[in-house]
Parts: sequence; structure tokens; C-alpha cells
Amino acid sequence: MSEIEIRLARFDAPVAQQLIRDALADLGARYGGTGDDTPVAATEFEPPDGAFLIAYLGGEPVGCGGWRAHGPDTAELKRMYTAPAARGRGVARTVLAAVERSAREQGRKRMILECGDRQPEAIAMYTSAGYDRIPNFGFYKDAEGCVSFGRVL
Repeated sequence: MSEIEIRLARFDAPVAQQLIRDALADLGARYGGTGDDTPVAATEFEPPDGAFLIAYLGGEPVGCGGWRAHGPDTAELKRMYTAPAARGRGVARTVLAAVERSAREQGRKRMILECGDRQPEAIAMYTSAGYDRIPNFGFYKDAEGCVSFGRVL
């Protein structure tokens, strides 16, 4: 098995945008529509107030995830995705750990995220990584099927 390499990228870089389009298509297939209409600006993912990371396997981009500031001590996880061909190989867990480390290095003490109830594999990963249910927040806080999680970094 190839080693997973994590690289910092700009949110608006072509490789990041392709993975984000793939992520939104996956969400669209699960929930309909565009997949996620949450307002997101590329500048929100620039250090020290955010970061966006790309996972590479065998030199190919196969996953991504980032964080953006959500208040002074909290980071919000956004755009976590693993390409179908790379699933089950530890990519998402590696990206999650790298995103958490990046946020911690910038002084964030907590990570929060929104997810949907039609993503059982994501929910299982987050709960096994120490995330607990929290009150819904953000763009989808009142949407049916929205589930939010958080954990102390």
C-alpha cells in the first residue's frame, strides 16, 4: 500500500476545486440539489485562520479537508472528502488528523462540524475519532437530517 501524503493547498487551487466538486457531487447524490449550499470563501481557509489540505496516494490527489475559524478558539471542519477508489485505506482519518493538528497549531482548542444523516460512514469515523453530538449550528442547523459534532483538540 502506498503511503498517504498530506499537502497544504489553497482552497481555490485547481486540484482542491476538483476534489470539492467531487465532494459536492457525492453530497448531491445523497441529498439532492447542489450537495451543500453553505457560503464558503477561499480566503476563510488561509492561515492563520484556516487551512485546506489535500491527501495524495501514489502521487494522485484522493482526498481533502479543511478548517475555518468559528470564533476565537474553535475551528469548523469543512469539505472532508475521499474519492471512492481510495476509501477504506485510511485517507479520511489521515486528513482528519492533519486538519486537527493544523487547527491546534493555530491555537484552536475545539473542532466542530456539520454532517448529514445520510453519511453513516462519516458519522462512524467522527464518533470513533472522539467527536460527540453537539447542538446543530451553521447553515443547516434547522435542516432535517443535519447532525453536528464537536470535540476538544
